[in-house]
Amino acid sequence: MTPKLAKIDATLGAIITDINLADMDDANWTFVDNAFAEHAALIFPDQFLNEKEQEIFSNHFGKLEQLRGPEGGKVVPISNVKKDGTISEKEEHVFKTLRGNEGWHMDSTYMPLAAKAGVLSAKTVPPTGGETELADMRAAYDILDDETKKKIQTLSAYHSLYQSQAKDGYIVKTGTGYGYHTQGAPLRPLVKKHPLTGRNALCIGRHAYKIPNMNDEDAVALLDELLENACQPPRIYKHKWSPGDLIIWDNRCVLHRACPYDFSQPRILQASRISGDPKTEFANTGADDLASGFDGTV
Repeated sequence: MTPKLAKIDATLGAIITDINLADMDDANWTFVDNAFAEHAALIFPDQFLNEKEQEIFSNHFGKLEQLRGPEGGKVVPISNVKKDGTISEKEEHVFKTLRGNEGWHMDSTYMPLAAKAGVLSAKTVPPTGGETELADMRAAYDILDDETKKKIQTLSAYHSLYQSQAKDGYIVKTGTGYGYHTQGAPLRPLVKKHPLTGRNALCIGRHAYKIPNMNDEDAVALLDELLENACQPPRIYKHKWSPGDLIIWDNRCVLHRACPYDFSQPRILQASRISGDPKTEFANTGADDLASGFDGTV
């Protein structure tokens, strides 16, 4: 079986078929690696990987983040369904997390070490809504005028999960879950050069909230304007899930978000996250006023 690639009508993404991600040989891996480097997001229909198979697939791209702590496993559910089979209520932490995920973001930019890539696969999907959208931050940078490129070239923004959840009215206590830590808010450049391709990309999204040496009102206005202009066709791809689908995207140059859906309907995705290379994805941190303390680096 020879893999087939079909480009998507967007500046990022490709669909790969005639491939079994649970049984890969060297030729298939080379095909996938080359496609990932070029398209930054890959969609694989009809895979139906279990947790272990998704972990093995994800591990090909690097070490995995422990999203639920040392005992929590490396492949975790992103789901509104609780262990007892009931749907999460609006006052529960998981509901607030899922609602927050509806804002454009990069994964783990609020951690000192940001993610290299994200992987999602679908188990149960609602009849309508609940799609996942991806946005190309390489193309978003390319379309900026020279004046804006010059303005943002030397600017950086702090990233915080506390702050992004607070934008939605959710104040979360330190230690509640992954990302609610005392290591501080990482300071990341607005313009990031991709370590493999060398292309510039915007590093923005809902977790970015404060720019040093700029008043907060102006910083928010700039970040909001960049985000609004970035996430427009043809730079976005909207994926309607079918059970068995798997997507991997390059977190270093791609934003993503979940689309709203009827929360009374079950939606179960399976997630894994590839850690970034400390040489390129590590960022020093500053104190976050919504955390209970600060033991990070300055």
